[in-house]
Amino acid sequence: MALRFVQLLIIFVLALATSQRILANDPDILFDYIVPPNNRVDANFFTYTGFRDIFDDVPGTLNVTKAALAEFPALNGQSVSYAILKYPANGGVNPPHIHPRAAELLFLVGGSLEVGFVDTKNVLYTQKLKVGDLFVFPKGLVHYQYNSDANLPAYAVSAFGSVNAGTVSVPVSVFGTGIDNAILAKSFKTDVGTVKKLKAGLTTHK
Repeated sequence: MALRFVQLLIIFVLALATSQRILANDPDILFDYIVPPNNRVDANFFTYTGFRDIFDDVPGTLNVTKAALAEFPALNGQSVSYAILKYPANGGVNPPHIHPRAAELLFLVGGSLEVGFVDTKNVLYTQKLKVGDLFVFPKGLVHYQYNSDANLPAYAVSAFGSVNAGTVSVPVSVFGTGIDNAILAKSFKTDVGTVKKLKAGLTTHK
C-alpha cells in the first residue's frame, strides 16, 4: 500500500511539473492562424509596417519598439515576436531586466554593445558585440545591454519565442513598487537614507 502511494505521488509530481512547464509557454493552436473577431483576412492582416524607417533617426534615449501580440494581432498562436532597440551614444543602457516567458536572441545591426546575463549560479557572462553578431539571453535570466561608444549610437533587433515575452525591470521592480524602505535597507545591507536616494533617482530618470 505504501509503495503504491509513493508511486502515485511520483506520478502526480511529474504531471504537475509537466503541466507547469507547458503553461509557461505559448499554447499550441489547432488552426493555421487566429483571426480576431470582425477582422478581414488578407495579406495586410499578416503584414506589420511599424518598423518602416525606424533606423533613420538618432536616439536621444533608449528606445524600444515592439512587434508583439498587442501591436501585431496576426502573431497570436505563432510563438514569436520582435523588438527594435536603439541605444544613444555615450552610455545608452537597457537596465538589468528579465523576460519571464521567452528567451531573447539579439542581432546587432549598428554600432557596438556590451551585453551580459547572470545565470542561476550567479555566474556573469559578458560580451562586446560588433555589427553582425548575435547573442542569446536565456529565458527568465537577468540581462542587460550597454552602449559605451562615446560617439556612435547602437541598433539591435531582438527576437523572442513568445508573442508576449514580458519585461520585468530589476530597478523598477525593486525600488519602484512600494517595497518598504527598511526591508530594502536590510536586504541590501545599507541604510534607509540610501534606499530613499535610489528611489528618488529612479523617479527622476523615468
